[in-house]
Amino acid sequence: MIDALEWATATDLVAAYRSGDVSPVEATRAALDAIDRHDKDINAFCLVEPEEALQAARESEARWRAKEPQGLADGVPTSIKDLLLTRGWPTLRGSRLTSPDGEWAEDAPAVARLRENGAVLLGKVTSPEFGWKGVTDSPRCGVTRNPWDPSRTSGGSSGGSAAAVAQGMGPWSVGTDGGGSIRIPAGFTGVVGFKPTYGTVPLYPASPFGTLAHAGPITRSVEDAALMMDILSQPDARDWSAGPAPAGSFLDKLGEGLRGRRIAFSPDLGYGSNDPDVDAAVRNAVQVLRGLGAEVEEIDLGWSDPVDAYHVLWFSGAAKVVEGYGPGASGQIDPLLAAALERHAGFSAGDFLDATAVRMKLGREMGLLHERYDLLVTPTLPIPAFEAGRDVPEHSATQDWTSWTPYTYPFNLTQQPAVSVPCGFTAGGLPVGLQIVGPRHGDARVLSAAAAYQNASDWHHHRPPSKAELSAPTSR
Repeated sequence: MIDALEWATATDLVAAYRSGDVSPVEATRAALDAIDRHDKDINAFCLVEPEEALQAARESEARWRAKEPQGLADGVPTSIKDLLLTRGWPTLRGSRLTSPDGEWAEDAPAVARLRENGAVLLGKVTSPEFGWKGVTDSPRCGVTRNPWDPSRTSGGSSGGSAAAVAQGMGPWSVGTDGGGSIRIPAGFTGVVGFKPTYGTVPLYPASPFGTLAHAGPITRSVEDAALMMDILSQPDARDWSAGPAPAGSFLDKLGEGLRGRRIAFSPDLGYGSNDPDVDAAVRNAVQVLRGLGAEVEEIDLGWSDPVDAYHVLWFSGAAKVVEGYGPGASGQIDPLLAAALERHAGFSAGDFLDATAVRMKLGREMGLLHERYDLLVTPTLPIPAFEAGRDVPEHSATQDWTSWTPYTYPFNLTQQPAVSVPCGFTAGGLPVGLQIVGPRHGDARVLSAAAAYQNASDWHHHRPPSKAELSAPTSR
């Protein structure tokens, strides 16, 4: 029997359903109870449907009793980022421009695969408007906060997903990542966030951010990330750019370990600068990797920051989204988005081609690096979570969210798989993330390395402080 259902992983729950120790109804009630207790302080959910969830859980319970479970995740409480179409529920994308009226007749591929595998959908979780930035606040839904310290940001743009998982409001969530939007909030909230190789998880409708955009899991364990990938990576004919379904199971490949793996460690990609507590936690994690038999070499990539090229691609997409709502739309959006679009306006076709050339150069360099090294590890972020309600920390070098996320967006440019796993805490008790990057289509290798590190540490078992602990005089 699982002692605390709200902290059970998806793989724990499936095993408990199979043995009969726990029912999907009990697990769903535990998740809904956690939402009732915590979400008024965290604001991770923009829609919760308790009765629908409980009805789905009862149907799952009946299937388990009949020993006829429906797929890999039957009865697992699940939340969906509010950028992904979900049948019967509005997808508002954090914007007042989106009307909740409509048929909402389709599931996005990720949602369809989860539903086909019996997942119990709890509701939808928050995103900044159109997923445009690295924190989660929006005109429609307000500010999403960090369970480790509600005065701090959860990160973004999948901040609702990460905050929900970190706070026990469901064991996993599906998010999206166009520049770090899965890994940033995973790093800030102490959970696992995996961005797969582009095209491994089908997307529909096509993202306005083009081939920067990925969908993937946010979970409390690497095993759960692998299990969700076994579900999400199944084909969907609506995405013409998706690759074939991966061969075999990600979950079955987690035991490959790290002995003999060649790992490059770059603390800064050649242009970043880290908070001392972040640097110390990541270097300690690197020592763990060495202890697991990996050959780790600290390297200087010698890169210059590709942020200008990224901005051309990113803000062209954001501008196209807003433009689609017609004249006057820019006066109704997040004022900081409007200001960002003014700063990054007037890109030409030549600018787009130049940015693509930078992207191709980075991809070539990473392809060559992976001929020498199986993996690259970096900090997920150079800093811990900062004040909620801000786009950038105080004294930021620029007004753009990319100023404090230097280690995530490069791997959207290159389309490589990358995972953030918790690797420690700052002196102030805020989580730190380790990023593990692999070659394109090396998703199983990345997850296997993350599992080996997770199993040699206990960071993923830590839980956010209670409200009483947060308010105690010794708390942060």
